[in-house]
Amino acid sequence: MKRFGLLHDECFKRHDTGYGHPEAAWRLEAIDAGLRESGVLSTAVRIDPEPIAMELLEARHDREYIQRLERACREGQRFIDVPDSAISHDSFETALLAAGGTVKAARLIAAGELDRAFCAVRPPGHHAEQDHSMGFCLFNNVALAAHVVRNECGLERVLILDWDVHHGNGTQHAFYSDPTVMYISLHGHPEYLYPGTGFPEEYGHGEGRGTTLNLPFLPGAGDAEYREAFERRVLPAVRTFEPQMIILSTGFDAHRDDPLGITALSDRMFAEMLRYVLELAERYAAGRVLSVLEGGYNPGVLRRCAREHMELLASG
Repeated sequence: MKRFGLLHDECFKRHDTGYGHPEAAWRLEAIDAGLRESGVLSTAVRIDPEPIAMELLEARHDREYIQRLERACREGQRFIDVPDSAISHDSFETALLAAGGTVKAARLIAAGELDRAFCAVRPPGHHAEQDHSMGFCLFNNVALAAHVVRNECGLERVLILDWDVHHGNGTQHAFYSDPTVMYISLHGHPEYLYPGTGFPEEYGHGEGRGTTLNLPFLPGAGDAEYREAFERRVLPAVRTFEPQMIILSTGFDAHRDDPLGITALSDRMFAEMLRYVLELAERYAAGRVLSVLEGGYNPGVLRRCAREHMELLASG
Protein backbone atom coordinates (compact mmCIF):
# COMPACT_ATOMS: atom_id res chain seq x y z
CA MET A 1 0.00 0.00 0.00
CA LYS A 2 1.16 3.51 -0.80
CA ARG A 3 0.94 6.46 1.56
CA PHE A 4 -1.92 8.15 -0.24
CA GLY A 5 -3.15 11.64 0.52
CA LEU A 6 -6.56 13.01 -0.33
CA LEU A 7 -7.51 16.68 -0.55
CA HIS A 8 -11.30 16.58 -0.49
CA ASP A 9 -13.36 19.18 1.33
CA GLU A 10 -16.82 20.75 1.27
CA CYS A 11 -15.23 24.20 0.98
CA PHE A 12 -14.61 23.66 -2.74
CA LYS A 13 -18.35 23.56 -3.37
CA ARG A 14 -18.65 27.21 -2.30
CA HIS A 15 -17.37 28.40 -5.66
CA ASP A 16 -20.80 29.14 -7.16
CA THR A 17 -20.76 29.38 -10.95
CA GLY A 18 -24.51 29.81 -11.34
CA TYR A 19 -27.34 27.92 -12.94
CA GLY A 20 -26.41 25.76 -15.92
CA HIS A 21 -22.65 26.28 -15.76
CA PRO A 22 -20.83 23.00 -16.53
CA GLU A 23 -18.11 23.55 -13.90
CA ALA A 24 -20.34 23.36 -10.83
CA ALA A 25 -20.43 21.85 -7.35
CA TRP A 26 -22.19 18.71 -8.61
CA ARG A 27 -18.83 17.61 -10.03
CA LEU A 28 -17.51 17.11 -6.51
CA GLU A 29 -20.74 15.42 -5.49
CA ALA A 30 -20.11 12.87 -8.25
CA ILE A 31 -16.60 12.30 -6.89
CA ASP A 32 -18.09 11.99 -3.39
CA ALA A 33 -20.29 9.17 -4.67
CA GLY A 34 -17.27 7.41 -6.13
CA LEU A 35 -15.42 7.76 -2.85
CA ARG A 36 -18.28 6.16 -0.94
CA GLU A 37 -18.18 3.21 -3.33
CA SER A 38 -14.45 2.70 -2.87
CA GLY A 39 -12.32 1.82 0.12
CA VAL A 40 -10.07 4.82 -0.30
CA LEU A 41 -11.40 6.91 2.57
CA SER A 42 -10.50 4.30 5.17
CA THR A 43 -6.80 4.38 4.28
CA ALA A 44 -6.18 7.86 2.84
CA VAL A 45 -4.33 10.56 4.73
CA ARG A 46 -6.58 13.59 4.83
CA ILE A 47 -5.02 16.80 3.56
CA ASP A 48 -6.76 19.83 5.05
CA PRO A 49 -6.96 22.81 2.69
CA GLU A 50 -5.29 26.05 3.63
CA PRO A 51 -4.99 29.32 1.70
CA ILE A 52 -1.94 29.79 -0.42
CA ALA A 53 0.53 32.41 0.80
CA MET A 54 0.19 35.59 -1.20
CA GLU A 55 3.93 35.78 -1.82
CA LEU A 56 3.83 32.35 -3.44
CA LEU A 57 0.71 33.14 -5.46
CA GLU A 58 2.46 36.21 -6.86
CA ALA A 59 5.28 33.98 -8.11
CA ARG A 60 2.90 32.77 -10.84
CA HIS A 61 0.17 35.42 -11.05
CA ASP A 62 0.42 39.19 -11.33
CA ARG A 63 -0.57 41.12 -8.23
CA GLU A 64 -2.88 43.31 -10.29
CA TYR A 65 -4.83 40.25 -11.50
CA ILE A 66 -5.06 38.80 -7.97
CA GLN A 67 -6.39 42.10 -6.62
CA ARG A 68 -8.79 42.48 -9.53
CA LEU A 69 -10.20 38.99 -8.94
CA GLU A 70 -10.58 39.61 -5.21
CA ARG A 71 -12.39 42.88 -5.85
CA ALA A 72 -14.69 41.35 -8.47
CA CYS A 73 -15.75 38.58 -6.07
CA ARG A 74 -16.25 40.99 -3.18
CA GLU A 75 -18.41 43.24 -5.36
CA GLY A 76 -20.59 40.35 -6.54
CA GLN A 77 -19.57 40.36 -10.18
CA ARG A 78 -20.63 37.22 -12.06
CA PHE A 79 -17.50 36.56 -14.12
CA ILE A 80 -13.89 37.64 -14.46
CA ASP A 81 -12.24 38.43 -17.82
CA VAL A 82 -14.41 36.07 -19.89
CA PRO A 83 -18.01 34.89 -19.41
CA ASP A 84 -16.85 31.27 -19.06
CA SER A 85 -14.98 32.13 -15.87
CA ALA A 86 -17.97 32.54 -13.59
CA ILE A 87 -17.39 33.75 -10.04
CA SER A 88 -19.32 34.42 -6.85
CA HIS A 89 -18.72 36.09 -3.50
CA ASP A 90 -16.78 33.07 -2.18
CA SER A 91 -14.82 32.24 -5.33
CA PHE A 92 -11.65 34.14 -4.42
CA GLU A 93 -11.30 32.46 -1.03
CA THR A 94 -12.14 29.07 -2.55
CA ALA A 95 -9.50 29.53 -5.23
CA LEU A 96 -6.91 30.41 -2.57
CA LEU A 97 -7.78 27.16 -0.76
CA ALA A 98 -7.61 25.10 -3.96
CA ALA A 99 -4.17 26.48 -4.81
CA GLY A 100 -2.93 26.29 -1.23
CA GLY A 101 -4.20 22.76 -0.70
CA THR A 102 -2.59 21.58 -3.93
CA VAL A 103 0.72 23.15 -2.94
CA LYS A 104 0.46 21.55 0.50
CA ALA A 105 -0.02 18.12 -1.09
CA ALA A 106 2.98 18.72 -3.36
CA ARG A 107 5.18 19.62 -0.40
CA LEU A 108 4.12 16.49 1.51
CA ILE A 109 5.02 14.29 -1.44
CA ALA A 110 8.33 16.04 -2.09
CA ALA A 111 9.23 15.69 1.60
CA GLY A 112 8.52 11.95 1.54
CA GLU A 113 5.58 12.14 3.95
CA LEU A 114 3.26 10.87 1.20
CA ASP A 115 3.91 8.85 -1.94
CA ARG A 116 0.90 9.99 -3.93
CA ALA A 117 -2.08 12.29 -3.58
CA PHE A 118 -5.27 13.31 -5.34
CA CYS A 119 -6.59 16.86 -5.04
CA ALA A 120 -10.34 17.03 -5.73
CA VAL A 121 -10.38 20.81 -5.98
CA ARG A 122 -12.28 23.47 -7.82
CA PRO A 123 -12.02 25.93 -9.42
CA PRO A 124 -9.68 24.13 -11.83
CA GLY A 125 -6.51 25.80 -12.99
CA HIS A 126 -4.68 24.78 -16.15
CA HIS A 127 -6.15 27.54 -18.37
CA ALA A 128 -5.32 30.32 -15.90
CA GLU A 129 -2.68 32.66 -17.27
CA GLN A 130 -0.28 34.85 -15.34
CA ASP A 131 -2.47 37.93 -15.65
CA HIS A 132 -5.98 36.73 -16.51
CA SER A 133 -8.53 33.98 -16.17
CA MET A 134 -9.61 31.64 -18.93
CA GLY A 135 -11.87 28.62 -19.30
CA PHE A 136 -13.34 28.24 -15.78
CA CYS A 137 -9.85 28.60 -14.22
CA LEU A 138 -8.79 31.28 -11.71
CA PHE A 139 -5.37 30.28 -10.30
CA ASN A 140 -3.10 27.68 -11.88
CA ASN A 141 -2.98 25.05 -9.14
CA VAL A 142 -0.65 22.68 -10.98
CA ALA A 143 1.80 25.39 -12.06
CA LEU A 144 2.03 26.64 -8.47
CA ALA A 145 2.70 23.10 -7.22
CA ALA A 146 5.46 22.59 -9.77
CA HIS A 147 6.99 25.94 -8.86
CA VAL A 148 7.11 24.94 -5.20
CA VAL A 149 8.71 21.53 -5.62
CA ARG A 150 11.32 23.00 -7.96
CA ASN A 151 12.17 26.09 -5.93
CA GLU A 152 11.60 24.97 -2.34
CA CYS A 153 12.02 21.20 -2.24
CA GLY A 154 15.23 20.61 -4.16
CA LEU A 155 13.82 18.59 -7.05
CA GLU A 156 15.63 19.34 -10.28
CA ARG A 157 13.20 17.93 -12.86
CA VAL A 158 9.40 17.90 -12.69
CA LEU A 159 6.99 16.47 -15.24
CA ILE A 160 3.50 17.89 -15.71
CA LEU A 161 1.33 15.49 -17.70
CA ASP A 162 -2.02 16.92 -18.77
CA TRP A 163 -4.69 14.68 -20.30
CA ASP A 164 -7.63 17.04 -19.99
CA VAL A 165 -9.28 17.19 -23.41
CA HIS A 166 -8.65 20.96 -23.49
CA HIS A 167 -5.06 22.10 -23.84
CA GLY A 168 -3.56 23.64 -20.69
CA ASN A 169 -2.44 26.91 -22.20
CA GLY A 170 -1.70 28.54 -18.84
CA THR A 171 0.52 25.71 -17.66
CA GLN A 172 2.38 25.59 -20.96
CA HIS A 173 3.07 29.31 -20.90
CA ALA A 174 4.28 29.17 -17.29
CA PHE A 175 7.14 26.82 -18.16
CA TYR A 176 7.66 27.37 -21.89
CA SER A 177 11.26 28.53 -21.43
CA ASP A 178 12.05 26.39 -18.37
CA PRO A 179 14.15 23.26 -19.04
CA THR A 180 13.52 21.90 -15.54
CA VAL A 181 9.77 21.42 -16.00
CA MET A 182 8.54 19.23 -18.84
CA TYR A 183 4.95 19.81 -19.96
CA ILE A 184 3.25 17.04 -21.95
CA SER A 185 -0.35 17.49 -23.08
CA LEU A 186 -2.73 15.07 -24.79
CA HIS A 187 -5.80 17.02 -25.94
CA GLY A 188 -8.37 17.65 -28.61
CA HIS A 189 -6.92 19.28 -31.70
CA PRO A 190 -6.82 23.08 -31.34
CA GLU A 191 -8.43 23.55 -34.75
CA TYR A 192 -11.57 21.96 -33.32
CA LEU A 193 -11.54 22.70 -29.60
CA TYR A 194 -10.99 25.43 -27.01
CA PRO A 195 -8.62 27.14 -26.30
CA GLY A 196 -7.01 26.94 -29.73
CA THR A 197 -3.48 26.28 -28.46
CA GLY A 198 -1.42 23.11 -28.25
CA PHE A 199 -0.22 22.56 -31.79
CA PRO A 200 2.70 20.10 -32.22
CA GLU A 201 5.04 22.92 -33.25
CA GLU A 202 4.64 24.48 -29.80
CA TYR A 203 7.63 22.72 -28.22
CA GLY A 204 9.26 25.30 -25.96
CA HIS A 205 11.49 28.32 -26.30
CA GLY A 206 15.11 29.11 -25.50
CA GLU A 207 16.49 26.86 -22.79
CA GLY A 208 13.08 25.18 -22.59
CA ARG A 209 13.12 24.12 -26.23
CA GLY A 210 12.11 20.46 -26.35
CA THR A 211 10.56 20.28 -22.89
CA THR A 212 7.05 20.96 -24.16
CA LEU A 213 5.33 18.12 -26.01
CA ASN A 214 1.86 18.64 -27.47
CA LEU A 215 -0.09 15.66 -28.78
CA PRO A 216 -3.39 16.86 -30.30
CA PHE A 217 -6.10 14.41 -31.39
CA LEU A 218 -8.70 14.77 -34.09
CA PRO A 219 -12.40 14.40 -33.23
CA GLY A 220 -13.35 10.83 -32.49
CA ALA A 221 -9.88 9.66 -31.46
CA GLY A 222 -10.13 6.89 -28.90
CA ASP A 223 -8.23 4.37 -26.84
CA ALA A 224 -6.06 3.06 -29.69
CA GLU A 225 -4.83 6.52 -30.67
CA TYR A 226 -4.05 7.52 -27.08
CA ARG A 227 -2.31 4.20 -26.40
CA GLU A 228 -0.12 4.66 -29.47
CA ALA A 229 0.71 8.22 -28.38
CA PHE A 230 1.77 7.00 -24.95
CA GLU A 231 3.93 4.21 -26.29
CA ARG A 232 5.55 6.12 -29.16
CA ARG A 233 5.79 9.64 -27.79
CA VAL A 234 5.06 10.03 -24.07
CA LEU A 235 7.06 7.12 -22.67
CA PRO A 236 10.26 7.86 -24.67
CA ALA A 237 10.09 11.56 -23.75
CA VAL A 238 9.67 10.84 -20.05
CA ARG A 239 12.43 8.25 -20.06
CA THR A 240 14.80 10.81 -21.56
CA PHE A 241 13.79 13.56 -19.13
CA GLU A 242 13.86 11.30 -16.00
CA PRO A 243 11.53 13.39 -13.81
CA GLN A 244 11.89 13.35 -10.05
CA MET A 245 8.16 14.01 -9.55
CA ILE A 246 5.11 13.65 -11.77
CA ILE A 247 2.18 16.07 -11.51
CA LEU A 248 -1.02 15.20 -13.36
CA SER A 249 -3.58 17.65 -14.66
CA THR A 250 -6.35 15.08 -14.43
CA GLY A 251 -9.29 15.87 -16.63
CA PHE A 252 -11.89 13.22 -17.39
CA ASP A 253 -13.44 15.15 -20.29
CA ALA A 254 -11.62 13.19 -23.01
CA HIS A 255 -14.20 10.48 -22.30
CA ARG A 256 -16.55 9.54 -25.14
CA ASP A 257 -19.58 10.55 -23.03
CA ASP A 258 -18.37 13.98 -21.96
CA PRO A 259 -20.53 16.83 -23.28
CA LEU A 260 -17.60 19.27 -23.74
CA GLY A 261 -15.07 16.94 -25.36
CA ILE A 262 -14.43 15.70 -28.89
CA THR A 263 -12.46 12.50 -28.19
CA ALA A 264 -13.79 9.07 -27.35
CA LEU A 265 -11.86 7.46 -24.50
CA SER A 266 -13.34 4.62 -22.45
CA ASP A 267 -13.26 4.27 -18.67
CA ARG A 268 -10.53 1.68 -19.12
CA MET A 269 -8.18 4.04 -20.94
CA PHE A 270 -8.08 6.51 -18.06
CA ALA A 271 -6.94 3.67 -15.78
CA GLU A 272 -4.44 2.52 -18.40
CA MET A 273 -2.91 5.99 -18.68
CA LEU A 274 -2.50 6.16 -14.92
CA ARG A 275 -0.82 2.75 -14.87
CA TYR A 276 1.73 4.06 -17.39
CA VAL A 277 2.34 7.02 -15.07
CA LEU A 278 2.73 4.89 -11.96
CA GLU A 279 5.29 2.69 -13.68
CA LEU A 280 7.27 5.74 -14.78
CA ALA A 281 7.07 7.24 -11.31
CA GLU A 282 8.41 4.09 -9.69
CA ARG A 283 11.32 3.98 -12.14
CA TYR A 284 12.36 7.64 -12.14
CA ALA A 285 10.55 9.64 -9.46
CA ALA A 286 10.73 7.51 -6.31
CA GLY A 287 7.01 6.86 -6.79
CA ARG A 288 6.05 10.53 -6.37
CA VAL A 289 2.74 11.36 -8.11
CA LEU A 290 0.44 14.30 -7.48
CA SER A 291 -2.89 14.26 -9.32
CA VAL A 292 -5.03 17.40 -9.50
CA LEU A 293 -8.58 17.58 -10.82
CA GLU A 294 -9.18 19.65 -13.93
CA GLY A 295 -12.17 18.97 -16.24
CA GLY A 296 -14.84 16.30 -16.54
CA TYR A 297 -18.49 17.20 -17.03
CA ASN A 298 -20.45 13.94 -17.05
CA PRO A 299 -21.48 12.87 -13.52
CA GLY A 300 -21.46 9.15 -14.21
CA VAL A 301 -18.03 9.30 -15.84
CA LEU A 302 -16.65 11.37 -12.97
CA ARG A 303 -18.01 8.97 -10.37
CA ARG A 304 -16.60 5.86 -12.06
CA CYS A 305 -13.30 7.17 -13.40
CA ALA A 306 -12.33 9.26 -10.37
CA ARG A 307 -13.09 6.29 -8.13
CA GLU A 308 -10.79 3.98 -10.08
CA HIS A 309 -8.18 6.74 -10.37
CA MET A 310 -8.05 7.15 -6.60
CA GLU A 311 -8.04 3.40 -5.97
CA LEU A 312 -5.05 2.98 -8.28
CA LEU A 313 -3.18 5.87 -6.67
CA ALA A 314 -3.81 4.37 -3.24
CA SER A 315 -2.81 0.82 -4.04
CA GLY A 316 -1.44 0.42 -7.55
